Amino acid sequence: MYVPENIGTPLSPNATTVMLLGSGELGKEVAIAFQRLGVEVHAVDRYENAPAHQVAHFAHVIDMTDPRAVRSLIEEVRPDFVVPEIEALATDELLAIEEEGVSTVVPTARAAKLTMNREGIRRLAAEELGLPTSRYEFCSTFEEFEVAAGLLGFPCVVKPVMSSSGKGQSVVGGPEDLEAAWEYAMSGARVSTSRVIVEEFVDFDYEITLLTVRSIDPGTTKPATWFCEPIGHRQRDGDYVESWQPMQMSDCALDNARSVAARITNALGGRGVFGVELFVSGDDVYFSEVSPRPHDTGLVTLATQRNSEFELHAKAILGLPIDVTLVSPGASAVIYGNVDSVAVTYTGLAEALSVEETDLRLFAKPEAFVRRRMGVAVSTAENVEIARERATRAAAAITVHPGSNVFDV
Repeated sequence: MYVPENIGTPLSPNATTVMLLGSGELGKEVAIAFQRLGVEVHAVDRYENAPAHQVAHFAHVIDMTDPRAVRSLIEEVRPDFVVPEIEALATDELLAIEEEGVSTVVPTARAAKLTMNREGIRRLAAEELGLPTSRYEFCSTFEEFEVAAGLLGFPCVVKPVMSSSGKGQSVVGGPEDLEAAWEYAMSGARVSTSRVIVEEFVDFDYEITLLTVRSIDPGTTKPATWFCEPIGHRQRDGDYVESWQPMQMSDCALDNARSVAARITNALGGRGVFGVELFVSGDDVYFSEVSPRPHDTGLVTLATQRNSEFELHAKAILGLPIDVTLVSPGASAVIYGNVDSVAVTYTGLAEALSVEETDLRLFAKPEAFVRRRMGVAVSTAENVEIARERATRAAAAITVHPGSNVFDV
């Protein structure tokens, strides 16, 4: 994987350039992290005025699932690094671009392809690497779904093989829930596909995100792996509501979690931050999913770590030294839109920021939905419990108000 010998000057012929494929709230923080290191940032998304568009040197709008559009833009810009920030991409074209040496895909084009589809990453984890996972079946028809649910037992979990942020995911309590769960899975898929994964319900104690960083050890100049302190999180309908760091774990469970994370990220290769999602039951750890990029639950690191997950991602991609030091226990709480509108306004900032050791990130998305993440509160404290209370209180202080539903610019 390419390592730049020097960093050029943005907006000049010698610029070191990065292209973000996906420009949401996570991409926005990645763009800022790169800019602080003197890197020229091109932010790409399917709609105008996405969060990272607002801070990047250049903003581009294309259909990122269209291979010709992706290739045309990459060949025009010729970025040193192409950094996928979402899953719904023309990954076959990224494989070709990487193979031809046009740009370096982060962490690798193969990783982007495998992780956009739950089938690819689950088969790698369970069948090739032998990692512990829940029992599962893949289904393409409702009839296959009925059979799979019967084999795995109730309750079970069904997810589209291609979706994000919990869309289309549900727990099936019994045979009477099968039809509604199938329809919900079909409606939540990122692309037109009827394929789902059905998973045995794991009676776990808690779930974590283990941010795993692959970069270059400055002492040996060889690839190395670092682990951030584990992040606990609470979800609703498959989407994260709050997260906290560190999550208290037994030493044995933490060792097992790091082993699983190291094996899956080593198999994917490349450099950068990986968000490895794991279920923990006692000292046993089960692989769930992995994102080859910063993770939404990792927004808490904006407050807790010396280097946030976004700064770690930028530094790892550039082959720079990594510091995963935890500075303070902390927590994050999501601010939802609660309205369907464009050009919304926000109130309550003063009240939220009066909460001790608390900060806000409003994502500035041009359109709000009731269940769309529009911001996050992050807090620190002497322990996680107090930090969670602070972040939740600050997030609750923010109210999102409908706009005019037209842009008056």
